[in-house]
Amino acid sequence: MSHSLRSARVATFVYFSLCGTLMGTWVVNIPAIEERVGVSHATLGGLLVLLGLGAFIGMQVAGSLTDKLGARIVVPATAVLCSAALVLPGLPREPWTLAGALLVFGFCNGCLDVSMNAHAVHVEKAYGRPVMSAFHATFSVGGVLAALVGAATASAGLSPAAGMAGMGALGIVIALVSARALLPTTPTAPAGQVEHTPAAGPRRTSRRIWILAALALMVMLCEGAANDWSALHLKDVLGAPASTAAFAYGTFAATMTIGRLLADRLVARFGSMAILRYGAATAAVGITIVTVSPWIWAAFAGWALFGLGLSGCVPQLFSAAGHADPAAAGANVSRVAGLGYVGMLAGPAAIGWLTHLVALNHAFVLLILLCATTAVAAGVLRTDSDRSPELAASGT
Repeated sequence: MSHSLRSARVATFVYFSLCGTLMGTWVVNIPAIEERVGVSHATLGGLLVLLGLGAFIGMQVAGSLTDKLGARIVVPATAVLCSAALVLPGLPREPWTLAGALLVFGFCNGCLDVSMNAHAVHVEKAYGRPVMSAFHATFSVGGVLAALVGAATASAGLSPAAGMAGMGALGIVIALVSARALLPTTPTAPAGQVEHTPAAGPRRTSRRIWILAALALMVMLCEGAANDWSALHLKDVLGAPASTAAFAYGTFAATMTIGRLLADRLVARFGSMAILRYGAATAAVGITIVTVSPWIWAAFAGWALFGLGLSGCVPQLFSAAGHADPAAAGANVSRVAGLGYVGMLAGPAAIGWLTHLVALNHAFVLLILLCATTAVAAGVLRTDSDRSPELAASGT
């Protein structure tokens, strides 16, 4: 394995971690920014829609640009832009200026998200074995780093703008320093590996990509719901104190990160289809436990299973989209990631709407159905994930 390929993999880890850190820095400063601008939770929720809209637009733009210009140009450029844009939400004092700042930051973040995932597909292709899940794990690690730094800057008395500006400046340096290690072009398949080309024409490939996108929407809707409702479930449904309830999301996030660190080895042995199918089934079992259990300890176990099951699903969908047509990896990833992001935003809202009709834990039946549907539809990965016994035995 060449030194340049190993360096490209390390650089990809850096960009995923940077993306997670930048987004996490915004998240940890939301309470302070909300107080300074003087908006209600409801108004903030509306403003966050603009963040998602900007990200969705950015994903579509970056997908085509990455295919045309190459990830080596687009990834560092968008990382610099996203780092610079981080300070914008920390500056406004009126809702309308915050709206514009979130739209711009969301756009830049969406561009970075898709371009780095497209490059990750090229790295995985050159390696000849699964490496995508580990990249997504470092995104989660970046969020943890952001939380630690945010706590430190807050305790030091720094304003959100100062803390976000400092992190953005560091991000610009990291983005520029890491750029040279990225792969210059789309790599060819490793020696001895059969190049799989879609057997059908563009129509069949397009249909398959949209199926992957629909599955990404369902899986990421489940993730979004867990992000916003896991702690509230323990507090409001099971009566846990706030300090205990907070660990529900921590349990979910921890098992998701651990699962992504382990998923690549499991994909190499069992294939992407198995990871998606049994991962979604495990998530369905976990959220079922959450839905029906009256015990706090069982709820923690359910959220842990939910995170573990979902952990490997999204990386397999992104990877399959990128490998479906290497010449259009960026565009295909942008479609899958874009629709998945819509699901991430829609998850909390969908559960919230259902709580007007049923109890919170009963609303989680929607998540059970989505996980079960994903498990049934996992066969869409069969073409790209099945490996011959010879390749499996060699560890590729």
